[in-house]
Amino acid sequence: MMNKASVIATIGYERATVDEVIDKLQGAEIDTLVDVRAVASSRKAGFSKNVLSASLKRSGINYVHLRGLGTPKEGREAARKGRIGEMAVIYTTHLRSEVAREAMAEAVELAGVKRIALLCYEEDAADCHRRIVAGILHQTTGAEILHL
Repeated sequence: MMNKASVIATIGYERATVDEVIDKLQGAEIDTLVDVRAVASSRKAGFSKNVLSASLKRSGINYVHLRGLGTPKEGREAARKGRIGEMAVIYTTHLRSEVAREAMAEAVELAGVKRIALLCYEEDAADCHRRIVAGILHQTTGAEILHL
């Protein structure tokens, strides 16, 4: 039987409110939300770093921003244009950088002791770099992936 920490969840807030995201996280027994956006601000109310962190804290969920796991600007632009394959190539290249390797090591450490969820914008994980991060965490830790 897997322990509580052996699940890596992912969640996108594209069509959700902060309350809906928090409800899903609580339903999945998430301890820590790991924000994997390069830029932790949002035009969508409640999803900028400080406001989101405060909302999560009130709900008993920790917040960690791992900027180094965010998609570089050219990757975000490709994703916005629906060029997901191009985004994945750009992101995979980015993962070789020192900042990304350090952030990934921190994510691996968190995943080993906490039940985490990776947060980004896109509703569908298939259209988002967080699926790549989740895949690497799965390979590294053996944790099951759960797309919320």
